[in-house]
Amino acid sequence: MFSFTPLQGALSESTASQSLLELDGGVKVLVDVGWDESFDAERLRELEKHIPTLSLILLTHATVDHLGAYAHCCKHFPLFTRIPVYATRPVIDLGRTLTQDLYASTPVAATTISPTSLAEVAYSYAQTSSADHNLLLQPPTPEEIARYFSLIQPLKYSQPHQPLPSPFSPPLNGLTITAYNSGHTLGGTIWHIQHGLESIVYAVDWNQARENVFSGAAWLGGGLGGAGGAEVIEQLRKPTALVCSSRTPETAIARGRRDEQLLESIKLCIARGGTVLIPVDSSARVLELAYLLEHAWRAEVAKDNDVFKSTKVYLAGRSIGSTMRNARSMLEWMDDSIVREFEAVAGGTRGANSGAGGGKGRDAGPFDFKYLRLLERKAQVERILQQEAGDSEPKGKVILATDASLEWGFSKEVLKAIAGDARNLVVLTEKPNLSHGRTSIARTLWEWWKERKDGVAVEQTSSGDTFEQVYGGGRELELTETTRQALEGDELGLYQQWLATQRQLQATLQSSGAAALESSAEVVDDASETTTESEESETERQGKALNVSTTIGQASRKKVVLKDEDLGITILLKKRGVYDFDVRGKKGRERMFPTVIRRKRNDEFGELIRPEEYLRAEERADADGQEEAQDGNRQEQGLGKKRRFDDVGGAAKGASGPNKRPQLKRALSDEAEAASLSDGQGGDELDQLEDEEEAVIGPAKLVVTSQTVSVNLRIAFVDFSGLHDKRSLHMLIPLIQPRKLILVAGAEDETLALAADCKKLLGAQLTSESSQSSVDVFTPAVGAAVDASVDTNAWVVRLADPFVKRLKWQNVRGLGIVTVTGLLLPGGEIALQSADAPEAGDGDTANKRQKLEDGTTSTAPPAAAEPDGTATSTTSATTTTNNNTKPPTPALPTLDVVPPTLASAVRSAARPLHVGDLRLADLRRAMLGAGHTAEFRGEGTLLIDGTVAVRKTAAGRVEIESVALPFAALDAVAAGGPGGGAGGRMSGAGRGGMMATFYEVRRKIYEGLAVVAGA
Repeated sequence: MFSFTPLQGALSESTASQSLLELDGGVKVLVDVGWDESFDAERLRELEKHIPTLSLILLTHATVDHLGAYAHCCKHFPLFTRIPVYATRPVIDLGRTLTQDLYASTPVAATTISPTSLAEVAYSYAQTSSADHNLLLQPPTPEEIARYFSLIQPLKYSQPHQPLPSPFSPPLNGLTITAYNSGHTLGGTIWHIQHGLESIVYAVDWNQARENVFSGAAWLGGGLGGAGGAEVIEQLRKPTALVCSSRTPETAIARGRRDEQLLESIKLCIARGGTVLIPVDSSARVLELAYLLEHAWRAEVAKDNDVFKSTKVYLAGRSIGSTMRNARSMLEWMDDSIVREFEAVAGGTRGANSGAGGGKGRDAGPFDFKYLRLLERKAQVERILQQEAGDSEPKGKVILATDASLEWGFSKEVLKAIAGDARNLVVLTEKPNLSHGRTSIARTLWEWWKERKDGVAVEQTSSGDTFEQVYGGGRELELTETTRQALEGDELGLYQQWLATQRQLQATLQSSGAAALESSAEVVDDASETTTESEESETERQGKALNVSTTIGQASRKKVVLKDEDLGITILLKKRGVYDFDVRGKKGRERMFPTVIRRKRNDEFGELIRPEEYLRAEERADADGQEEAQDGNRQEQGLGKKRRFDDVGGAAKGASGPNKRPQLKRALSDEAEAASLSDGQGGDELDQLEDEEEAVIGPAKLVVTSQTVSVNLRIAFVDFSGLHDKRSLHMLIPLIQPRKLILVAGAEDETLALAADCKKLLGAQLTSESSQSSVDVFTPAVGAAVDASVDTNAWVVRLADPFVKRLKWQNVRGLGIVTVTGLLLPGGEIALQSADAPEAGDGDTANKRQKLEDGTTSTAPPAAAEPDGTATSTTSATTTTNNNTKPPTPALPTLDVVPPTLASAVRSAARPLHVGDLRLADLRRAMLGAGHTAEFRGEGTLLIDGTVAVRKTAAGRVEIESVALPFAALDAVAAGGPGGGAGGRMSGAGRGGMMATFYEVRRKIYEGLAVVAGA
């Protein structure tokens, strides 16, 4: 079973992404925890309902649209941090810097307390409540954000992984997740989820085209930056369900033309002394734009272009320095061109440093900025804007500032300062979303660019392409400013009462689930679990879910203080003076004392050992003395006082020791040079500026003020969204060949139009292949669940006892496969055999039947069955078997052994089939264990003993090639000559050894597969 439910971003202009995948056995997978610039907590209510039943969470991109609500959920939903989360390393690190930038830039991200919740508290305490309070929740601190993202488990591309479930999840039963490159962002992921017969590919916001920094999606293989092939890779081909985004650019142009249009727009603006504002995000697409501008400035300055020499480029964001440091450490996740550039720079640096010139020959790496200046403080941005206003002859400037929506961050500050000058330009790099009817500033400017109401300036690039810049025309634009203000008086009392209620409720919920966390944190899927144990655990989970819902329901009925019956057995811990609790007639956790036994932490080597617990007395005294000395040094030096390298160990300048710093001046000069390359024009007056405003710590409310500015600047649009276009979709979807197609993450009109196109494409493909099946295309709305399970034809039959005795199971990668060839008897027919009678098929005794009803016999097709009773047909049917020995119902057909008169006919009609998936890495390991040499030569080729080559084609076909042998060598081997041996084992030297290697390889391949024969 597989059902899909979009929680956000389906058939909507909003780009927020949240999807819920429910698999067989109650396994629930949440993909993405996205938000939009409205930061409306009501959009997370549906997600909050599913948290107690989630098994794991997958994250695809390091953008607000895909993980903007992750920190909010960890902070305010108690059970959320217990759910395992998986993502790639770039998504984790860049997502952390993005979230820190988000909460440092706008108080709206903290979200306001629901007016309904405040009204309940005010009613209970006879206080006055108003809808204008706008009390803010406490935002997560930078330390908390770092801790939340440290809980995410990193994965590599093409690495199959079997995750652990959450404490309140059913067993995953072999669920496997694999991440593949999606393009669009650094570390962006296409998820492949394998669970039983379901093979699900989740691909939202991907890009097939290569860019300057990011490589294309991994549909056609070839690795990061590789060209790939003409067919979709085997792991992503023919999934049972493909979840794909339908959001595409309106006009798709080549990368070279796109870059040229942006640079020409900038050049025209700075040539007339204007300022260019490019609003960007702070983690994903900013890398592409920053790389493009830095290298464009390097090329133009090398050509002695005076316009670019006199123009400064700035990149402004609260955490943009951390983002760029992370990018420099993740070059292997980028396109191959970036890796080659870094290797060339590293090689040139080593060659230059080895000469007499020292570090003078050092070149800048891909993300070592020589011309791009990083700004992380508001005072620095204000100083730049003041310099522009004070200059008699303004010089051109280019400012990349967060955020792309212009609703928060430094981009709004820059827009207010430059909006009134007609020489300035704002360049939108992606189509802004429409958040549930709320129009952002970027969306308003984009709509003005579409209208072209106040005139258009048509410009031309050097290659002849034309692009348009729309005049603002003095139109009025309303800007809202949001600030935090400390609570006072009645508002502070109301907030404290609300906070006390929430803490008491959360403490009750956490105590009810603590035992489940300790007992189920290390769940191991085991097929030998008894039915009684599974039923008890299921009942226990249902009870806990009911307790949680009951507590929430009681708290919502204007009960601020929970009563004794609400606390249950936890009253022994929560209430003073209570030492007795009546457990008569109680069930589940109400019968046990609420004490949680903490498990000791273990790793693969056993229990973790803390060395400090095993110190001897003299070692402990030395350690205490060192700590006291360090504390004394800190007091002498003063808190926060910086030390110089030459101050450390300065008492013995001439002595050699660990504190000696040889060639200190050279080291400091190298660090200064590295800083200037990393941040561009390092060490100027901007480094000395600090923000004067103090952050409001503690309870606060949201204060919103509005301001109207006149827009006279020009507006341009160059699509740098990095999303797939319709041409890529029309080409790839027929190659992927999904059985079910689910379209999400797009507006209603483009989603429905793409669904119609996909039906035509897939329908034409099925017609050409003469297939009778059809491909279902789903376009669900937000909150609507669709059933995208595998289509199978199943019948329930009874297996006769003699038939069951002949089943021979084969294990293939954790699955049981068996060949089934039998005689299907109509309902009511059974065989009359005594206990001491010979087995069926061993004589005429097996042919004696008693017909209780009229019917005809037929021969059942061969089928491969699994141990749990589900038989997968190897021809055209799927049979569900029942190994029960109870008498069958009269209408239940019976599958019995084939009589000898029909056995030969059935054996000749059935074809053998090999079931399983051969991995060359497993074959190499097996051959090395058998004493052979095995090594990979080229892509997808395994060479064994230097004579036998094994290849695996894109279609999954295994090919074995060996050195040709003359007939004389074959005769010698067959006669037991060299390499023959007494037992006929061909393991000798020479050509006989080559022959033995070939058959040994073939035997190992067959051992890894199950041969499902027809008899």
